[in-house]
Amino acid sequence: MLPETPPSPSESLPGTGFGAAVPPAATPAAAPADPPSSPEAAAATPGDDTIAMPVAASRARRTRSAAPEGAAAAPVAPAAEAAPESHAAPARGRIEVPTPSVVRARERGRIAEQNPVVLRTEMLTKVFGATVAANEVSFEVHAGSLTGVVGPNGAGKTTTLSMISGLLRPSSGRVAVGDVDVWADGAAAKRLIGTLPDRLRLFDRLTGAQLLYYSGVLHGVAEAEVAKRSGELAEAFGLESALDRLVSDYSAGMQKKIALACSMIHAPGVLVLDEPFEAIDPVSAANVTDILEKYVAGGGSVVMSSHSLELIQRVCDHVVIIVDGSVIAQGTVDAVRDGVSLEDRFRALTGVDETQKGLQWLHGSSDSE
Repeated sequence: MLPETPPSPSESLPGTGFGAAVPPAATPAAAPADPPSSPEAAAATPGDDTIAMPVAASRARRTRSAAPEGAAAAPVAPAAEAAPESHAAPARGRIEVPTPSVVRARERGRIAEQNPVVLRTEMLTKVFGATVAANEVSFEVHAGSLTGVVGPNGAGKTTTLSMISGLLRPSSGRVAVGDVDVWADGAAAKRLIGTLPDRLRLFDRLTGAQLLYYSGVLHGVAEAEVAKRSGELAEAFGLESALDRLVSDYSAGMQKKIALACSMIHAPGVLVLDEPFEAIDPVSAANVTDILEKYVAGGGSVVMSSHSLELIQRVCDHVVIIVDGSVIAQGTVDAVRDGVSLEDRFRALTGVDETQKGLQWLHGSSDSE
């Protein structure tokens, strides 16, 4: 049922570049001057901010040392006589070095800790018969943060995210977005949440444009604003040429991206995404990462699950580890991993190495004994 009062057409997606203002509290500070020591910091995504490193001094030293012995050294112009830098383009003789996602994530995590809590789960429990799928799950998400939810298969990640987004009623416990109880006032909560569920269920006999229109109108966005936002989202996700095609003709990755666009069209304050990078190629994954980083930079918050611990460590600032339906670790990524990689920490906490026992026969001869 559509909400009685549609959002104002002036509302825009937080941090996506679609006219959103960036609040000072949620804007990451500049990256540290020293290069990051972790190996993950060597990777970067397209569209990252850049920092410039001067090379004029080293070039002058190379010129001076190249002169033959006894020959007069060529005069080197002092720095004060160098041509002034242009604001329209990088100064000549400077190298643009991208700031890695991991550096931005660490800084964002420090800032987000000071921001208000926008999502809270309290003792969230779901029981299916004799099976406890989620057992008193409690954690908080701060404004301007990107929180990863990880765990082994069957740990309860999808069950938890489904209860948070209002798709699966909990057996007990509470989940609130801001001051709104998701299960006491579902209509109000759904205006604040954007959802990408597990096992995409799309109206695939609609075109991409029709699906975006349907999603926007369903959330009470004015028709004129839906058209504007659809175009901006399609451009951001690289789907402009596919909007007139049936969604059933999309690849799995394109379906994931159109579903993610639909989850953002009503400008929610919180995105709850179940495996948003599944089936997406590396170039599109970098594009989606960039969009999500801009979204949280504008004050939005993201909770997403993923089986890629490397991705969570590189992109997220907070992480929640769920095993057998219970939260066994949570906090900033650096606090949880405790000086080792997130994958190593995950293995230590979950005892995943123990599962390899009893498979010695796989490493032996293929001949039967």
